[in-house]
Amino acid sequence: MTWRSHPLPAEQQIELDGTRRERRGYPEAVYCEGKTDAQLVEIARQVVRAGTPTLFTRIRPEQVDVLTDALPDAVYEPTGRIAAWPGEAPAAVGGLVAVLAAGSSDAAVAVEAHFTARHLGRPSELVIDVGVAGLHRVLGKLDLLRAARAIVVAAGMDGALPSVVAGLVGAPVIAVPTSVGYGAAFGGLAPLLSMLNACTPGVAVVNIDNGYGAGHLAAQIAAP
Repeated sequence: MTWRSHPLPAEQQIELDGTRRERRGYPEAVYCEGKTDAQLVEIARQVVRAGTPTLFTRIRPEQVDVLTDALPDAVYEPTGRIAAWPGEAPAAVGGLVAVLAAGSSDAAVAVEAHFTARHLGRPSELVIDVGVAGLHRVLGKLDLLRAARAIVVAAGMDGALPSVVAGLVGAPVIAVPTSVGYGAAFGGLAPLLSMLNACTPGVAVVNIDNGYGAGHLAAQIAAP
C-alpha cells in the first residue's frame, strides 16, 4: 500500500497571535526556522491584513527573498538573521539596553538581541569583542554599562563574561550562552552551565543562542 501525504493549505496551518501587543504590550514574533515558503507568505499576508508589527527570527538564507518579496517594507538584519515589519523601529523610550558580545564569533546572537530590544522600543547599544581574554576591553566600557538599565551578554567558550560584568554594575545581566567553542563546549552546554552557576548576584540565563529571548527580556526590564 502506498501512503500519500495531504498537507493542509498554508492558510489552515497558520494562526497568528494578533492580540499579543494589546495583551502584553509587545508584538508577535515568528520563528522562521522550519517553516515552508508557503507558510511564510501566508504569515506575511496575515500580518499586513492585521497591521500587526511583527519580528521574524532565525530566517534561513533561502527564505530572505521570499519574506522580503512578501513584505517589501520590512527591514532584514543579515548578521542576526532577523527582520521587522514595519521596518522603522518605534521611537526609543525607557532605559538603555546594553548588548555585549564576548567575541565577534558571538556577534550573530548579540545582534539578534540588540535588534529585538531596538524594535521593541528601547534605546540599545551594541558592543562586540569585550571578552575576558582581555579584561581591559570591558573595563573600557564601564561608563556605558553603568548607564544601562539592563545588560545582555552573549558569550561562548567558558561563558565567564556575564559574571565579570555583573560584578561591576548594578543593572540586571541577562546571560546568553552561545554555541561557540571547541569540542568540550558541547555546542553551548559548557557556557550554559557556567552561567547557571554564576556566583555574582543579578545574572539571569536564557537558552543557548537565544538572542531574541534575551533582547525581549531586556526590553521588558528597561520599560519606562
